Amino acid sequence: MNTRAAKTPDAYSIGRRLSLQLALQTIVGLGVLLASIYAVNVMLFKTKHEEQLQNYAKVLVDIARAGEERGGVPEALAKLAWSAERRPGTFVEVRDAAGTRLYQDPPPSFDVSARSSKSLAFTMVLAQGEAWQARVWLDCSQDARTGQRMALLLVAFVIAGGALAGWGTFWRVRCSLRPLIDVADQTRAIDVRRLDQRLSLAEPVEELQPVIDQFNGLMGRVERAYLQLEGFNADVAHELRTPLANLIGQTELALSRERSAAELADTLASNLEELNRMAGMVNDMLFLAQADRGVKARRGEPVALSELVRQVLEFHEAPLGEAELSVQVVGEQQAAVDAPLIKRALSNLLGNAIRHASRGTRITVHLDQDPDDGVRLWVENQGEPVPQDLLPRLFDRFFRVDTSRCELDKPHHGLGLSIVAAIARMHDGRPLAESTPALTRIGFSLMRQIPQEML
Repeated sequence: MNTRAAKTPDAYSIGRRLSLQLALQTIVGLGVLLASIYAVNVMLFKTKHEEQLQNYAKVLVDIARAGEERGGVPEALAKLAWSAERRPGTFVEVRDAAGTRLYQDPPPSFDVSARSSKSLAFTMVLAQGEAWQARVWLDCSQDARTGQRMALLLVAFVIAGGALAGWGTFWRVRCSLRPLIDVADQTRAIDVRRLDQRLSLAEPVEELQPVIDQFNGLMGRVERAYLQLEGFNADVAHELRTPLANLIGQTELALSRERSAAELADTLASNLEELNRMAGMVNDMLFLAQADRGVKARRGEPVALSELVRQVLEFHEAPLGEAELSVQVVGEQQAAVDAPLIKRALSNLLGNAIRHASRGTRITVHLDQDPDDGVRLWVENQGEPVPQDLLPRLFDRFFRVDTSRCELDKPHHGLGLSIVAAIARMHDGRPLAESTPALTRIGFSLMRQIPQEML
């Protein structure tokens, strides 16, 4: 078995991640925009160079033709040489139709083979019809240097824009996440002695408020569960103390002097009764613990609930006869249920009704249709009404309506109705209780079938 703890993944910073993402987005966005600007400028430079070459070519053609008309070919060539002196940054070469060089400018100050040089080939048609092949080169190094500087500036702008956006985002995120830090500090301050503390913000945040509400709701449930657990532990201690004290006292009394076999047998029988009561209490608590963990009932085929009621009534014939009580079953319903659990719940309800019903009255078991496609089982008895403020607590563990918490003639440990509520939840239902001066009705509802989301 590998006992090494699983490696916890490294946490990441929302601020740093958002800052990095926005910085990258800014760099990409600015890069595309400024690259487009750079490409447009390069295209404008190229168009400018082409226009300059074409205009200069037209000027050269006009100069050559004017010189040829005035003094022939020599004058035309002289005019071209005169033009070269006035157009620095250019270089012209002229050849005749056979390819013989007729004219060439003085060696230029730039490299005509460099990428920064542009050239244009054109034809000079003279007045007498002779055609010369010419080429003109233009020095574009200055514009190339300007383009390079522009590219460097644009790259710097992209990097600076990305860095500024990242830093600004990180700062804004840190400020915006301040409510989260406050919530974390408030959460850290909550401990078992301060379960009543709730999260709150001086200025509500729309995105955080649902989380805060859910957390506060969770803390409310935790606080109630903790208080119930404390009360449950106190009730368990109280309920177990009495039978334990009886066992200890009877055993000490039996050992205080010599006893006959019959007396020891009576003591053991009494101790066994207390032990059985304690065992029943422990079993009930274990059952409730399973129900609290979300265990669901094992449903079988649909059965007639009235038949389950009749089976439970057979078990309670003796106490019903002692209390001179009669029972009537009203209604008929069928549902897929866990039959042993339903019979246990009905037995607890009948036992509760028998304890509190007035002697000689009738107990009625109602099987009704529930509006939510379910079934309601009521056990109705006539007797002392339950105060309305105590009705919600009837299904609490170890709760008894009587303040003495002990009924010597009808001993029970106060978990019966809690088990009824647990069985109702296991069947996706809920406990029910009503009380009027004339009647008290206690029962539960259950769903006929398992809900689809549970399948």
